[in-house]
Amino acid sequence: MTISTTGPAVVATNISVAYRVDPVLRGVNVEVPQGVVMGIVGPNGSGKSTLLKSMLGLIPTLSGHTEFFGQQLGAVRNHIGYMPQQTSVDWDFPTTVADVVLMGTYGRLGWFRRPGKAEKQRAADAMEQTGITNLADRQIGQLSGGQRQRVFLSRTLAQQPDLYFMDEPFQGVDAYSQQTIVDVMHRLRGEGKTIILVHHDLKTVPDYCDQVTMLNTGRVVSSGPVGSHFTEDLIRIAYGLEAQRP
Repeated sequence: MTISTTGPAVVATNISVAYRVDPVLRGVNVEVPQGVVMGIVGPNGSGKSTLLKSMLGLIPTLSGHTEFFGQQLGAVRNHIGYMPQQTSVDWDFPTTVADVVLMGTYGRLGWFRRPGKAEKQRAADAMEQTGITNLADRQIGQLSGGQRQRVFLSRTLAQQPDLYFMDEPFQGVDAYSQQTIVDVMHRLRGEGKTIILVHHDLKTVPDYCDQVTMLNTGRVVSSGPVGSHFTEDLIRIAYGLEAQRP
């Protein structure tokens, strides 16, 4: 199935989420154009990761819906890749880097097909792009934080999606891994892919992102191009006295 190359990549409308009785997102509306890097930023507890998970249907919502390339999630699921936080994975599971990356090809195979030569080549290409070819036979429990994130990214690349969701991809990584992830993101953007990432470092938002959505207490403070929606005044509204100058 092909996707539309016109219109936004994502339109989230009136997304509200609560954990038990505590509201986390309150009527959030976000539109993400195709071919951009969109950073989701805001103070701790503002609902950044919750927004990603709710759009992807990973957690229940009280209200709202999300469309991807003008369609429902089920129709375009294979065109969407998700890179979760490191803490969501059991790193003691006995498997190798190559096996984890190869998992990224499973979605397009269906129930009864096993990865073949083409899928293994896609996984190898993904590992080469992130500089982990030499780690292919290593157990995932032996990896550093930066290496783990590059494995996650490789698995997502092997899926070959058009839309990437990344939840805190720079958390706990070394400088080399961080630059590798940035280079891959910008290459994907140059190919017309769309990247949405949860991000914490305000100083790097203008360098990494084309668009930004700032959240505070589950509401959107500002969303749009970095040049007009990532101003000092808007950052102060989102972060209050804890605002950092970009």
